[in-house]
Amino acid sequence: MGKSKSTAKRTPKAKETGRRFKKKISVLDSEKIDYVDWKDVDLLRRFMSDRAKIRARRVSGNDTQQQREIAKAIKNAREMALLPYASRVTTQRGGKGDRRGRGERGDRGERRDRPPRDDDRPAGGEAAAPGAEAPAPGAEVEQIEVVTVEEEQ
Repeated sequence: MGKSKSTAKRTPKAKETGRRFKKKISVLDSEKIDYVDWKDVDLLRRFMSDRAKIRARRVSGNDTQQQREIAKAIKNAREMALLPYASRVTTQRGGKGDRRGRGERGDRGERRDRPPRDDDRPAGGEAAAPGAEAPAPGAEVEQIEVVTVEEEQ
């Protein structure tokens, strides 16, 4: 059997449908900036999102060469700790209408801050040596008898 081509039609692109869109004008062009300096943090921040990601060419309106220069300058400024690699955006969650409450969720597994249960302890009731692994459930555990010898004087 040979490969068959798909018969599904593609959706027409903007040029084919006759729709026109307004081309974005770059900040670099509008302010007549010919050299992008990595030390110009105020300019570089305009090409970054609120989460410190580099904005895309179609969003910023840069041409390919300008976008390359902007990206390189942002990366240099990040390396020199003038700009963040990522900035965390916190959002307020729920308020009075939070119905779930602050209780334990069922899908989180065991809590780590609880005291150990009997089945967590090694066999024999003694604490495990640091770095020793716990035996697998159902595995046989060898019992070792410790005998102390008192010296006579």
